[in-house]
Amino acid sequence: MPPEADPAAHPRRDDPPEGAPSAGAPMYDLIELLFFAYRDFVGDADRLLESYGFGRAHHRVLYFVSRRPGLTIAELLEILRITKQSLNRVLRELVEKNFVEARAGAADRRRRELYATSEGERLALRLAEAQTRRFAVALDKLGPMGRQSAAGFLRAMIDPQETAGEAGNPARRN
Repeated sequence: MPPEADPAAHPRRDDPPEGAPSAGAPMYDLIELLFFAYRDFVGDADRLLESYGFGRAHHRVLYFVSRRPGLTIAELLEILRITKQSLNRVLRELVEKNFVEARAGAADRRRRELYATSEGERLALRLAEAQTRRFAVALDKLGPMGRQSAAGFLRAMIDPQETAGEAGNPARRN
């Protein structure tokens, strides 16, 4: 772990003394670890996306469209919790560069369904592979129950009302 990612390497003045009970005290050590883990996790994908002129918003859209063929724009907006205006720019770029296509819905032609093109599928897979490598290294360090523990922790971090719905339950479409 790089020194800047090790909370013990640079104690903060507001960190509780080691071993002190944390009754309601902020968990600065975990907050900081999550920040650095997220930074490096998305950094792997960011470097690849940069070569296409894309950013994290493009990644999120491409991820869900490739994992859920036929996803509607309304469903995507609900998953990402962004405005239609924010999605429109990103989606337009992905469509123009032939990574995503929007088709009229089979049941309701007014609803646009989203599909990753073959080029979009390839990019989504490359991004997932980069992030999977980071997961694999970390999970290998945790031992046989590492994946199960990590998955349980991440599920517990999701708002409970989200885990009941399709959009908030990643396990439902794996």
